[in-house]
Amino acid sequence: MNKVIVEGIKLYAYHGCMEEEGRLGGNYIVDVKIETDFTDAEKTDELSKTVDYVAICDIVKAEMAIRSKLIEHVGKRIIDRLKKELKGINKATVKVTKLNPPINGVVGSVSIEIEE
Repeated sequence: MNKVIVEGIKLYAYHGCMEEEGRLGGNYIVDVKIETDFTDAEKTDELSKTVDYVAICDIVKAEMAIRSKLIEHVGKRIIDRLKKELKGINKATVKVTKLNPPINGVVGSVSIEIEE
């Protein structure tokens, strides 16, 4: 099995349970890993025979633009849409990282990861 991996998609979004997070927003990083078979792409050099990185990024950006209280919710929306809109996905993993979350203490980031 082959993998298409898009890491470090940096976004500014407005997720969080606190009202301030909805107004001020914060920095996020999203990583996507897709297991697929791109053997035909290796042979033909045709984009249509693999999963398009640009389409992955577009889906991530669109879903991250929709406010949610929980990054778990955003991550699930992303993975559902990837599986719905992109062909040839055998398994997908989405990791959503919230940088500098507003919680007590000094915390660099919090993340969720969904694999389906």
